[in-house]
Amino acid sequence: MASISSPESLAQKKTIVSPVIIIGVLFFIFGFVTWLNSVLIPYLKIACQLNNRESYLVASAFYIAYLLMAKPSAWLLKIFGFKNGMAAGLVIIALGALVFIPAALTRTYAIFLIGLFVQGSGLAVLQSASNPYITIVGPPESAAKRISIMGIFNKFAGVLAPIALGAVVLNNIDAFNANLAKLDITQKTAELNELASRVILPYVLMVIVLAILAVLIYFSGLPEIDTDHEDETVAAANSGKTSIMQFPHLVLGVIALFLYVGAEVIAGDSIIGYGTAHHIPLSTAKYFASGTLICMVIGYIAGILFIPKYISQQKALVYSAILGVILTALALFTPKYASISCIALLGLANSLMWPAIWPLALSGLGRFTKIGSSLLVMGIAGAAIFPPIYGLLVDKISAQTAYVILIPIYLFILYFATIGYKKGKHVIAV
Repeated sequence: MASISSPESLAQKKTIVSPVIIIGVLFFIFGFVTWLNSVLIPYLKIACQLNNRESYLVASAFYIAYLLMAKPSAWLLKIFGFKNGMAAGLVIIALGALVFIPAALTRTYAIFLIGLFVQGSGLAVLQSASNPYITIVGPPESAAKRISIMGIFNKFAGVLAPIALGAVVLNNIDAFNANLAKLDITQKTAELNELASRVILPYVLMVIVLAILAVLIYFSGLPEIDTDHEDETVAAANSGKTSIMQFPHLVLGVIALFLYVGAEVIAGDSIIGYGTAHHIPLSTAKYFASGTLICMVIGYIAGILFIPKYISQQKALVYSAILGVILTALALFTPKYASISCIALLGLANSLMWPAIWPLALSGLGRFTKIGSSLLVMGIAGAAIFPPIYGLLVDKISAQTAYVILIPIYLFILYFATIGYKKGKHVIAV
């Protein structure tokens, strides 16, 4: 195993490039796995004959794992370290992908949800290791820049994932749907079984790739980081602190992340269904999620170019939250394609929120960084809560009006960006 180094020594040496590339590959992987959900929701809605609320349980099963597995992930990382923890996360994701095989063969929605939960559990481990690693592997003032680079990997994978999986499982889906209504129960069951089986090959390939990557990460030269090390200033500020709850800015950061992830997943995972609600063919609407993610990639590129040289991480979060409120308001009151475009553009508003919230929330935690990171990962469970609420609102009111749920989310993030990140400590915007 590589020798343990402090964040400062790693930053001083020119060894950052290799870890950034390795972590970038991991961000690509969990971006790819995560954004498959935008296709799985409409796909399983048809294959398993679900309503809107039931179909959004795809997001719930996947993201609730972050809440339940964050603490075990922190425990695992404390014992095995960051590198081995990342390898373990990849193996767990592969096991979750394997579950899709019996799920598809039996066309049982509950088994699909179990597979998604296991994949989410693996991602909880992977995120608990990779996010704090990339945050503290270099200078704190440029953390959002490094996370933005990770976002490029992540969202580029997100652009590819719906296109790749959609081309397989949603191929000729509008004709399939039209024909389905004409069949008797026996024929309908046979057709739905064939549709369910389409997912097997992509997930078998995923298992193979994940297993290979786990081995490569395990034998890589990725250096460990000693998060228990504190410089004199941080150690003095944390003297006498015995609980993570003594950092109110972290607690508010966890809430902000909880809300933000819910908003991001609603924008990315609902846009296909929103398009079909406007009577746009699914064969066309299946590409809309990639549009949202392209907007996120553009935002990440802006973060790389402008943070911290021209704008601080904190100011980037302020402007992003304001843009989120404006775009949501426009989406609520504009017609069809203009409204859909506003939801896609939410990718731009959302892009710099994750990169900014992490360093603002972890600032000054020192030896509490691992547990603080685990709490932030628990915040990802917001994606398990808000999409089903959105789906319920769609069933009760309309797909367009249901987006009103995003307004209070962006307003709280604006509060954290302006006031909350300073709570309990004297800070300079980073």
